[in-house]
Amino acid sequence: MSKYILPVSVFGTAFGCAVLLQNYVTGGPCPSKAKIPGKTIVITGANTGIGKETARELARRGGRIIMGCRDMEKCEAAAREIRGKTLNKHVYARHIDLASIKSIKAFVQKIKEEEEHVDVLINNAGVMRCPAWKTEDGFDMQFGVNYLGHFLLTNLLLDKLKASTPSRIINLSSVAHVTGEVDFDDLNWDCRKFDTRKAYSQSKLAIVLFTRELAKRLEGTGVTVNALHPGVVGTDLGRHTGMHQSQLSSTVLSPFFYLFVKSPTLGAQSSVYLAVAKELEGISGRYYDVMTEKDPAPQALDERMSERLWNASVTLLGLNGQTVSHAHPTSQSAIATVSPELTKTNPVFTTTTSEPVKSTCLDKP
Repeated sequence: MSKYILPVSVFGTAFGCAVLLQNYVTGGPCPSKAKIPGKTIVITGANTGIGKETARELARRGGRIIMGCRDMEKCEAAAREIRGKTLNKHVYARHIDLASIKSIKAFVQKIKEEEEHVDVLINNAGVMRCPAWKTEDGFDMQFGVNYLGHFLLTNLLLDKLKASTPSRIINLSSVAHVTGEVDFDDLNWDCRKFDTRKAYSQSKLAIVLFTRELAKRLEGTGVTVNALHPGVVGTDLGRHTGMHQSQLSSTVLSPFFYLFVKSPTLGAQSSVYLAVAKELEGISGRYYDVMTEKDPAPQALDERMSERLWNASVTLLGLNGQTVSHAHPTSQSAIATVSPELTKTNPVFTTTTSEPVKSTCLDKP
């Protein structure tokens, strides 16, 4: 048996390198040369990696850039750098912590006070395969930051986006959504043994489901929403992955790995493309692998699941408050309960069924 180990290992390594090389080669720069003077772009997680390079490129194209970041020291430094490199003085650092409902609401309030319009919202911030941490509000960190925080942010900014039509929402997902499962009995990993890989995949599947459900709810408003997988990109997002968990992988394997992954600049091209390409005007509810539209995983196409996740998200965020008319454009009227502060300006922010979010923890010893 041992005589097969070396050939199998060599084949596996070669195959993996080929996949990464293909990923690198099929990326390339954004084909659109469109300029965006006068457009206001909000980008989360913009102080480093894909977010920073997205901000840089959109600033170069003339946009007014709002960089939403948790680490303000790094964010201010990144904003200064981008202003200097692009000669665009309209690049601003603003604080937002996607792991805090309070911070998200404060960020939105500042945007509403300072910005006349919001033309593009890029939900870029994320964490990957971190330990079993919880957000300030008690959510699983990956589910809370990658998905739930952006769910809240997006809905709170919808009135601005609707007033700025045609406008766009771009959600960064991942090919990892393919292996994702949504456990409605334990969305927050309170009952199951925590699995950081599955938690990450669940959060990325949730993003695609959210994208498709929101697209249905926004039909006819002039606001579009699409999700993307940027490719395999070399950023510090993967600092909690196995590549950094041992001296061997960090010092020996990691350099070879990074020879074949995209730079953040190349990784940002997908977000730039979805933000500026004129040919995507009116296109909504789609999933892009880099810059090519593709079908997402079968479970991401489950409309019942996307609607149920929407309802669960409203409940988890504590947004139930008053009875309002259901605003789904493709369904008959229904009754739902949501937060009064949201329904005043965002009738799209409603639940559509009475199916409860439940937890089986209390049934377990």
